[in-house]
Amino acid sequence: VFSREIAIKRVRSIVAAVDRYVTDISQMCALGFCVSKEHARFMADQFNEAGIPSRALTSDSDRYERLQARRDLETGKIKTIFVVDLYNEGVDIPQVNTVLFLRPTESLTVFIQQLGRGLRLSPETGKECLTVLDFIGQANKLYRFEEKFAALLPEGSGDVKHALENDFAFLPKGCYIQLERKAQEYVLDNIRKSLGLRAGILTRIRTFEEDSGEKLTLANFLRFHHLDARVIHAKDSFARLCVAAGMRQAFDEPDERDLTKALARIDRIDSRRWIRFLLGILRLDDTRGAEQMTAGEQRWLRMFQVTLWPNSLKDNTFATHDEWIEKLWDNPELLGEIIETLEWQLDHIAFVDKPVDLGFDCPLDLHCTYSRDQIFAAMDLANPASVREGVRWVAEHKVDVLVNTLNKSERDYSPTTMYQDYSISETLFHWQSQSTTSAESTTGMRYVNHKEMGSRVALFVRESKKDSFGLTEPYCFLGLVDHYAHEGNRPMTIIWKLHEAIPARYLQKTNKLAG
Repeated sequence: VFSREIAIKRVRSIVAAVDRYVTDISQMCALGFCVSKEHARFMADQFNEAGIPSRALTSDSDRYERLQARRDLETGKIKTIFVVDLYNEGVDIPQVNTVLFLRPTESLTVFIQQLGRGLRLSPETGKECLTVLDFIGQANKLYRFEEKFAALLPEGSGDVKHALENDFAFLPKGCYIQLERKAQEYVLDNIRKSLGLRAGILTRIRTFEEDSGEKLTLANFLRFHHLDARVIHAKDSFARLCVAAGMRQAFDEPDERDLTKALARIDRIDSRRWIRFLLGILRLDDTRGAEQMTAGEQRWLRMFQVTLWPNSLKDNTFATHDEWIEKLWDNPELLGEIIETLEWQLDHIAFVDKPVDLGFDCPLDLHCTYSRDQIFAAMDLANPASVREGVRWVAEHKVDVLVNTLNKSERDYSPTTMYQDYSISETLFHWQSQSTTSAESTTGMRYVNHKEMGSRVALFVRESKKDSFGLTEPYCFLGLVDHYAHEGNRPMTIIWKLHEAIPARYLQKTNKLAG
């Protein structure tokens, strides 16, 4: 509760903000969402005194008053309507080009409804964008910016922090969000403090059931807070965090350290076929032994083995697949979290995946993401971790495997490996070979004549070496490619033609360096 003098002073700062950010107040058509009837009337009075014609509408306003206020806003007679518990939904005023958030809300539904009042297109008025002025976020340090922005992002677009740092580069075509620099810095700082500190996560875990009315599970927690699972798994397991928050009994498991590290890698598994197979094994729906499985299913087991224990194939840690699967039963808490993580992933795959014919029972699916170890475990290499270069000829299956990092950092790559790899279009990809490869070499001739020689070329790409959580980024399988054109020597520059078009969600990443 503020004195009238303080309230007036704060309203003047709001008027100043409107004057600063609304290019032409004479063309402004605004809705202001208030916390109470008194608040709405007070705001309208103060705006009128400041020379901005305004009106307040509340549940006390009769039908005629509401209709007249809407007509006056549409015609420009007034510039702002201040409302309380009205206009959240069911009202369509395309001319609205400014929204003022003057009340706090923890409800994402209400937030989206209120924001949506200004998102309708209105070509006849020349409306090009919506100006949103949020005067609530800085009022409470516990205000959760990331939830509000996460609700605006398409499924699979990554975490909010990454989106903010990259100016929301991966929004659908024709959509954009632009934050003032200071606002961007404040929101990023808010997200770092709320998510970057373990204490912030623990607080949310402690209050989750009271805040949400739901049972405390990983899936419920991620869904309620609109979080990427890597927020949790970059450093901890959810089970261990729940223990630290006093919400779960303490436990002691022999492989907790290894399996906790593996969770962040499991977060990136996005092949429907692979996940369903793994869930069948881990939930004991599928009780076959490994020797009873197909060659492709056994490759899925190899891929998951290197996901859990990256060096286990190299070191011959396990004599059989059944041995490491049985080892998981000694870790019931972590096994449960692995299952829940896979179920969460399966429910949130937002693209179409399908098998790719590599000439053998291939476990890799189009447009899914895989780590380098998973890729080469799928190719039956005895030691997948031994592959460090960006190309590998797998003679056993007659496949050239190309793994490319598009955004190469000079800290991680030598001048001879800073290749120019990017998509030219949705079906053409510009690629450079290793620096020693010539068109006359055995490798170069195989690249050019692979169809005649009966071999295949599989293309995998990733944007950067590390993702926004500091974790190793996996590669997206773009499928099979054919030689289209080439030039040069040591390195060769080859244009590959993809069998399947690069999906729009990924095309922005693969062609952004093409200039």
